[in-house]
Amino acid sequence: MDIRSELVSTNDFTFAVAVILSAQATDKKVNEVTPALFRIAPTPTKMLALGLDGLKKHIKVISFFNNKAKNIIALSEQLRDIKTDGDNFVFPPKYHNRDTLMKLPGIGQKTANVIMNVLWDAPNIGVDTHVFRLAHRYGWVDDGANTPEKVETELLKKIPKKYHAIVNHVMVLFGRYTCTALRPKCEQCPIAKWCNYKK
Repeated sequence: MDIRSELVSTNDFTFAVAVILSAQATDKKVNEVTPALFRIAPTPTKMLALGLDGLKKHIKVISFFNNKAKNIIALSEQLRDIKTDGDNFVFPPKYHNRDTLMKLPGIGQKTANVIMNVLWDAPNIGVDTHVFRLAHRYGWVDDGANTPEKVETELLKKIPKKYHAIVNHVMVLFGRYTCTALRPKCEQCPIAKWCNYKK
């Protein structure tokens, strides 16, 4: 099984943009619009050339596209001076740090965690709706873990460190295709015999 992100991207910049777009939206919906967008604007400089209105036209089917467009343009402005090899944008080492990433527009803790997991195999856990739901469903966290940050703190304690970089991807894919929110496919689940949820 491929345990990487399902988001389409062409370089570090486009992956960051895709993760920003995926907030409160499905990867499938994001992947419908990003190939065309990234052909035109694969770097911060080219994203700025596309402009706010041009970007909005590409992402208008994504939830909260107005705010996301503003953040992506602001992000591009902050990254525009980073040299690229053609269209291959690579984050310099100073950005390989969650606190530094979170100072960039549109990048919160979950977004930074996912970027670091995928690009640099960092041992952080991005807590999205799937991870949040499954962590509570399985009793890995209690009701007091009522924010993504609290869930991440508890999961970092309970899950062995060697798995931290892939936990988000494994749980997202499992929650998306097997242990779904409304009708989990317990009969197809390979770990159903150890799970008390159905009871």
